[in-house]
Amino acid sequence: MSVDTTAVGSKTIPTAPAAAPPAPATDGSIGAVAVLPDPGGDGHRGRDRRRRLARGLRRGLLLAALAGATVLVVLALRPRPAPVDIARATRGPLLVVVEESGKTRVKDRYVVSSPVAGNVSRVQLEPGDTVNQGDILAELAPALSPLLDQRTRAETEARLGAARAALGQSAAQVARAAAAKDLAAQELARMTKLASAGSLARQPLEQASFEARMRTEELTSAIFAGKVAAEEVRLAEASLARGGGIGGARDRHVEVLAPVSGRVLRVMQKSAGVVPAGTPLVEVGDPAALEIVVDLLTTVAVQVRPGTPAVIQDWGGDGPLEGRVRLVEPSGFTRPSALGVDEQRVNVVIAVTDPHEKWAALGDGYRVEVRLVLWRGDDVLQIPQGAVFRNGADWAAFRIDGDRVTLVPIELGHRGETMVEILAGLSPDATVAVHPGERVKPGARVEAR
Repeated sequence: MSVDTTAVGSKTIPTAPAAAPPAPATDGSIGAVAVLPDPGGDGHRGRDRRRRLARGLRRGLLLAALAGATVLVVLALRPRPAPVDIARATRGPLLVVVEESGKTRVKDRYVVSSPVAGNVSRVQLEPGDTVNQGDILAELAPALSPLLDQRTRAETEARLGAARAALGQSAAQVARAAAAKDLAAQELARMTKLASAGSLARQPLEQASFEARMRTEELTSAIFAGKVAAEEVRLAEASLARGGGIGGARDRHVEVLAPVSGRVLRVMQKSAGVVPAGTPLVEVGDPAALEIVVDLLTTVAVQVRPGTPAVIQDWGGDGPLEGRVRLVEPSGFTRPSALGVDEQRVNVVIAVTDPHEKWAALGDGYRVEVRLVLWRGDDVLQIPQGAVFRNGADWAAFRIDGDRVTLVPIELGHRGETMVEILAGLSPDATVAVHPGERVKPGARVEAR
């Protein structure tokens, strides 16, 4: 058997020997040709099948990856439902209230002032003391005269000397006038006696009578001049003297009396001292007769009427107190807000209707929180205030139908603390979006947050 070799480069690779032809049959018949399996052909077909399966698998995996990526892209680009808070339209009671801080005050309070200028004694009363009508609250004495400087004192002493001299002069004039009157009286008596005897004419008698009257009037005038001079002396002496303090005569004191029975609310002038007329000394009132004053915006106060129910809360006691509006003052005032904006406000006076024993701890000037009930409805269709918004000049809300929202116009009624009355546009049990964001548009998909 020979072996063929094929030269490849510098190497010699042996080749397989050629297959021998089949041997002829020996029995003279045509023999069957035996076909031997070709091991090289089966291997090629298996490899082809494996390659085709691998290519198909790779193609399937690629197509599956492309389909999955496409689905992911579609899901990523698909708009997600907007998360919203939801609420239902319900029927029930609704209150329209306004809340504001207020303070208590005594209804009838009396500020007792000094009726005259003077030196007030120390007030012995304390806030909370009980007083009866006519009790002495304070005492006023004349104020001390001011101190005199050297020049003023010299001038005053000179005026005193002149006044004393004038008093002596007036005394001399009185004596002279008295002597002249006595002389005129004697002359009139002599003339009268002569006239009665018929030895004197009527005219001299009349002249003597006139002279007697004149001397009497002169004596009276001199007496009054003497009194004036005496008062001038007293005035000059008073200018030099210092007195009239609290330790003076009791008849010169002025007693300040309590106008009504009650309790002392405040003592404005506790210590002794000189006070001008009209100085507040003591404030008296009855703490059991309390009322509450709340200042409201004038735009809110126009909705308040006498008799409006009020609830007094956060006053420090157990449970809220009941009250009624007694008065809405007719005149408002300007007060800056916390942001510095001037606001027009008006005082609303509230009377407490609960028994005094329940709020006996309250005093004058205490801070309280007041809720005024402006309107009450027992069966009202309502939704949260956060579900309504302006749509142009009208009000609207987003109604949720399934997972889609629909913009519906609505008509509002009264507004409560958190709920608002719906007059038209929504039916009971309708679901609405509360506080919808910018993503919520008509027809948008939403989901409950």
